[in-house]
Amino acid sequence: WLGGGGGVVVRPRGAPLRGHTSLVSGIAFSPDGETIASVSSDYSVRLWGVAAGAHLRTLKGPSKAVNGVAYSTDGGTVASASDDGSVRLWDAANGALLRALMGHEGPVWCVAFALDDASVVASGGGGNGDNTVRLWGAGDGTCARVLKGHTDYVRSVAFAPGGTVLASASDDTTLRLWDRASGDCTRTLTGHTNWVMSVAFAPDSSMLASASDDKTIRLWDPVSGESRRVLEGHTEAVYSVAFSRDGRALASGSRDKTVRLWDPASGACAAVLEGHTEHVYSVAFSPDGRTLASGGDDKTVRLWG
Repeated sequence: WLGGGGGVVVRPRGAPLRGHTSLVSGIAFSPDGETIASVSSDYSVRLWGVAAGAHLRTLKGPSKAVNGVAYSTDGGTVASASDDGSVRLWDAANGALLRALMGHEGPVWCVAFALDDASVVASGGGGNGDNTVRLWGAGDGTCARVLKGHTDYVRSVAFAPGGTVLASASDDTTLRLWDRASGDCTRTLTGHTNWVMSVAFAPDSSMLASASDDKTIRLWDPVSGESRRVLEGHTEAVYSVAFSRDGRALASGSRDKTVRLWDPASGACAAVLEGHTEHVYSVAFSPDGRTLASGGDDKTVRLWG
């Protein structure tokens, strides 16, 4: 991963991608690795060509900050989650708005596709108490299920690779595992001492990673719910975690302005990436694992490899 092997040498790849006029809150690679989608508090979704670092298209529609972004597995659709309560589905090829999914009664923080692209999951939360996870039919836009149980903002959601289980992370300091078919909460994971900001499954579903405002990353056994390991090193809140496609690397982004690379097997920090001048809110690996993208409060997307 990232040219790993005997040692880990990670450097910036080209100039930062600039164009957003406010913080970059979420990023995602297309399945072919050729495009990055980024979202921002400037109300926009931007698509970038990875090879040239060129801005391809700006998608506008949300009336407030955009917090999360995801590509469908087939690469044809981009989904965004916004403070205006919407989940929007866009045609990745031409930028046309396909559908707006409405139902959350407050900000929507995160969005993800199931691997079969049949479902979209989004999480919300706000002063109105809508701290829910909602499952939508990607094709017809119907809300299939509302998952309730968290008592504070739900910041992040992720499908397990098998698609039958999804995880959510909340400001109530817990993670929850849900059965996609029934909507039942099958397990509540506790251990973090502050807001849980991000959650990600390992590619083989054997591990779950979570990032927290308590400055730690926790690795969990998603079957037993036990905390396997606590990764410490960041000096401020950790906002985002992402596994590489082969599961050999875990990336994290933090309020301390750094990105860290970890070996999930040993818990060792393999590299500290410095370059962002403000908080790092999002990290994502390219499908081939050779490029890492990060976005933050300095309004840039940076590529590492």
